[in-house]
Amino acid sequence: MAQKDQLGTILEPRASKTKPPPLYKVLVLNDDFTPMEFVVLVLQKFFEMSRERATQIMLKVHREGMGVCGVFPKDIAATKVDLVVSFARQHQHPLQCVMEET
Repeated sequence: MAQKDQLGTILEPRASKTKPPPLYKVLVLNDDFTPMEFVVLVLQKFFEMSRERATQIMLKVHREGMGVCGVFPKDIAATKVDLVVSFARQHQHPLQCVMEET
């Protein structure tokens, strides 16, 4: 339904479509120094994984060099990366966690 404003211009309603925000994969990278058990702990603590699922991801990291911990909006992914890296440094491990756009 068209409406006129004060100047006589006809205004047509438009349906605006907003795109969902881009999602980012959070990845844990393999290294030769971080204990496997610590990686499992990180996955359980920061990504709320069961011990079994965390062990599966840890083995993927160990065998393939990296593993996906989850997919999140940008701000959540960045926060999780910062938390994981900070936690690893506090425990003197060189574990790397990064994010990339899906």
